[in-house]
Amino acid sequence: MPTDCISYQNSGYFSSLMNDYLDQKNNLHSLYNRFPTLENFEKQILEKQNNFPSPALPEGEGVEMDKKNVNDNKRNILVSVLKKQYSAISTSVLTKQNIETLALPNTFTVTTGHQLNLFSGPLYFLYKIISTINLTTELKAKYPTYNFVPIYWMATEDHDFEEINYFNFKGKKFRWNKESTGPVGRLSTKGLSDFLEVYALELGSGTNADTLKKLFKDSYLKHDNLADATRFLANALFGANGLVILDADNSDLKRAFIPFAKEELLHQSSHKLVLETAEKLKEYTIQVNPREINLFYIEDSIRERIIFENDRYKINHTKIEFSETEILSLLENHPEKFSPNVIMRPLYQEVILPNLCYIGGGGEIAYWLELQSFFAAAKVTFPILLLRNSVLLATEKQAKKADKLELNWENLFSKQANLVPTKTKELSDFPVDLTHLKIQLEKQFQELYDVATKTDKSFIGAVKAQETKQNKGLENLEKRLLKAQKRKLSDVLQRITYLQNELFPNQSLQERQTNFSEFYLEYGDNLIPTLVKQLQPLDNKFEIIVL
Repeated sequence: MPTDCISYQNSGYFSSLMNDYLDQKNNLHSLYNRFPTLENFEKQILEKQNNFPSPALPEGEGVEMDKKNVNDNKRNILVSVLKKQYSAISTSVLTKQNIETLALPNTFTVTTGHQLNLFSGPLYFLYKIISTINLTTELKAKYPTYNFVPIYWMATEDHDFEEINYFNFKGKKFRWNKESTGPVGRLSTKGLSDFLEVYALELGSGTNADTLKKLFKDSYLKHDNLADATRFLANALFGANGLVILDADNSDLKRAFIPFAKEELLHQSSHKLVLETAEKLKEYTIQVNPREINLFYIEDSIRERIIFENDRYKINHTKIEFSETEILSLLENHPEKFSPNVIMRPLYQEVILPNLCYIGGGGEIAYWLELQSFFAAAKVTFPILLLRNSVLLATEKQAKKADKLELNWENLFSKQANLVPTKTKELSDFPVDLTHLKIQLEKQFQELYDVATKTDKSFIGAVKAQETKQNKGLENLEKRLLKAQKRKLSDVLQRITYLQNELFPNQSLQERQTNFSEFYLEYGDNLIPTLVKQLQPLDNKFEIIVL
């Protein structure tokens, strides 16, 4: 089995911004609070403790949502909401304990967020959550006087259904065809019984196949909306690890966000601040651009931008509009009708959670880096940003094939357009690379240039033209030689590309293509414990796990 390791920076699958962040380049220091090291969490804990109010009311259920006291009782409100959201599903002892401890002033969270992808979507859904769970374990070992709770923030208010209505299984796309216009968390699961019939045929028979069918059925056919279905699924997969799943599309939680939403409606401060930060990132690809108002108006079948025009607040693509007095009254009495967009959602998260760290993919961390100055202006502690674990799963058979083909992981991570010529040159029993001849040619022409400088200047042009012709001739010969060797080695090269295509479907990362059920079908209940055991969230290297 290949034994080399791949760092994120050397994998070839991360942006220059993420590589520079991981390398802690000086130009990015002002865009984050603390870099994710175990030692840096000590100061983060103290800062968040000072920034996040402790309970002022007794613990327990039934906490009155007094508007005047909502800021001082965020922990109680959070616990009360979570208990209601978990009331209809079987909850592990550890998850129950974690929910209860959120009321305590020495309890903090580590959070990841994800869309409500059908049946979890691609594999990295698992890796995000496991990174979060494992970091809380490491933090508890380092700082035993505190409690650390892993949170999965469900993106229930998203409305881009086309991004989440499918998953890939054994190279086939299984899509849920349905109309959706409002927040996806409120979307009815009606019609997924027909979907299950098709998917079940592909799963086939066997113990693990039956488990997957039951999991899908219990998640989606026994729950009325996508939020409840996703909560059940994530709890079934990770409840034993103490994961706490939060749906923040909730009026009680949003009450604490009213002052920040009011500031956004009246002054649009996020727009200016985020644009200023984006200017510091102009050498990179910017992830998100702020709107003038970064809030949506939300109902069961509507999630539309709020636009300020002619002294009126208008709801995009509708006839709904408000005066300033009307929209502020609506916010005060019905905060659930206001939904933060990608700019405001992180702030909402950090306002209602005693959170220390956000764990996300490269794209997510990139847009969080645009928000530091916005958080500072809002006087909310900016969380530590941690890139989630990335993983390549390989079977023992695939690892043995790699050995036999003399492939290391660096080879397999390289782009196929580079892998094939590299291996052709390595496997050839004579040099296919004519670089040594090019060097000799360069030396010969250097002598000619020396002669040319002592004669007529026109001779220099003739030498240069001849040099270009000779180099081009060598390059053409090299290409033909490489092509001939590819034909000669076609059998072994075909096996190499076949193996790489197995591990990198569509020449992309496996974790972005494949659904967990493809591996669960083979490895069953051992899959998630194996991942939990092996993933190390602070290592900053691509984990390669041979199952």
